Amino acid sequence: MRHILSTHLFVDQRLTAALLDRILRSGIQEVELFCARQHLDYRNSNQIQELGHWFRDSELKVHSVHAPMFSDDVWGRTGPQSTISLTEPSKAKRIAATDEIKRALEVAETIPYRYLVQHLGVPHEEYSEAKADAAFNSLDELSIFARQRGVQILLENIPNDLSTAERLNYFVESTHLPLFFCFDTGHANIGRGVQYEFELMKNRIRSTHIHDNDGKADNHVFPLAGNGGTIDWESTMGLLRSADSDTPLLLELMHVAEMANPLDEVKKAFDHLERL
Repeated sequence: MRHILSTHLFVDQRLTAALLDRILRSGIQEVELFCARQHLDYRNSNQIQELGHWFRDSELKVHSVHAPMFSDDVWGRTGPQSTISLTEPSKAKRIAATDEIKRALEVAETIPYRYLVQHLGVPHEEYSEAKADAAFNSLDELSIFARQRGVQILLENIPNDLSTAERLNYFVESTHLPLFFCFDTGHANIGRGVQYEFELMKNRIRSTHIHDNDGKADNHVFPLAGNGGTIDWESTMGLLRSADSDTPLLLELMHVAEMANPLDEVKKAFDHLERL
């Protein structure tokens, strides 16, 4: 399976050419860029142009971009107005959120990528028809905007009532939008289980987010690292190998302060998973 690393591992650092060069020298050939303004500021044309020049001359390729979740640069701590949600029933707020996602899609004009990974709502959000309608209106517009830039939108299973495997399937089937899925192992582990959600999502999975947790907290720990994770990785790897042959192993991990060389640990994680 193809090995891809999300820059989420370094989300509290500014994404620079030097950091990308470190990732490439570690043996990683593809990345998912994580849109968080303290890390990758999708509004900052200087940063995007600088990285675009670097990628044009580099062997490192961009598989996907994770859509922004907050419009500020401190993980939403400036207040609820910074949350970017396509399920916002207020038309004005929904349009503002949709416009923010468009800025991330415009990155593809300088740094080409294949997929945009998008959340429906925020963690622990309850389901309502009004929220589903808001999401449809946003994604109908965004799908066209993405397609014009060679990008396909992938919906991710996250821990809320809008984004369970069942809800995602129902949403795509009822709206007929040209959407596929990013399967997140950690979020499935918090929900009804990796195997249960994978089997429901399998036919539409185009990418993954691989990480572990204790079944309660979404803390994106390294798989097979003896750090309290509870996912059965032997079974999970069997499931992932049964998906479309182009489906990658994409690690989306949280930085560990005491980890001196996280990229060495990333390589070990890939090796351990492949040996299962």
